[in-house]
Amino acid sequence: MTPIIKLLRAAEWAQFQETQVFAGSPDDLRDGYIHISTPEQMPGTLAKWFAGDVGVAALTLDADALGDELRWEESRGEQLFPHLYRPLRLDEVVSVRLL
Repeated sequence: MTPIIKLLRAAEWAQFQETQVFAGSPDDLRDGYIHISTPEQMPGTLAKWFAGDVGVAALTLDADALGDELRWEESRGEQLFPHLYRPLRLDEVVSVRLL
């Protein structure tokens, strides 16, 4: 398993649990893919995009199980970030940690 992390605000996580499918945050929808981080990138993503948010959910996903629609693309600081070009299903979430 190759763990990767999707951060969700509390309301996004609640809606995901209810609908069982996450099409993306407003930023994801704007960019055309779901932004995801590696465990090493997650603290920077949290600080840059979620500063001050309460109840952020860190969803662990298995990159190896997400198929060809997961692509590793250059982003912040010329690092390769995982981007998912389809909705995420709740049954693909390996674990959840509330931050």
